[in-house]
Amino acid sequence: MTAESLAGLLGFALATGLLFARFSRPYAKILFSERAVIAPYHGITAFEFRIANQRSSELIDVHATVVLTRMETIHGRRVRRYHNLKLERDQVMFFPLHWVVVHPITEDSPLAEVSAESLAASDAEFLVLLSATDETFSQVVHARSSYKPHEIVWGARFADMFQRPSNGTLSADLMRLHDIERTNLP
Repeated sequence: MTAESLAGLLGFALATGLLFARFSRPYAKILFSERAVIAPYHGITAFEFRIANQRSSELIDVHATVVLTRMETIHGRRVRRYHNLKLERDQVMFFPLHWVVVHPITEDSPLAEVSAESLAASDAEFLVLLSATDETFSQVVHARSSYKPHEIVWGARFADMFQRPSNGTLSADLMRLHDIERTNLP
């Protein structure tokens, strides 16, 4: 009877520990803009998307990786290729509100001389991977998303999210995360 009691208590303790570990695991609650844009950027163009932190706690040491995957013809065969996109800034140390992730389209970019039609024809997709440390639990959290060619707006930029009330307190309106404005590309 003593062994059965100990085994029962040990079983409950293990089950409770496993359930607690499973449900208390932190996760990133990142909101991605519904669309990415090809926007004017310092005299050239850039591939951009916007993200926001939806948690009340801050994320620290946030790393972003953006990979372009598309079908390419190599030696007469169509194969899927992956290209890491060089970002203007691939890391922020402190992420309380929002971040516009920017890939400047230069001559050495895989997006140089690419059009909306050629992206669609190559079955392109932009894979976005984020990793960060949740300050509450001190654990690494991950988030991911992607953008297909029909989710990219050419000749647009993101609208301003900041509100400047008369009392001088600056705030960001997360409801405007997806808002874009049409513009002329260079």
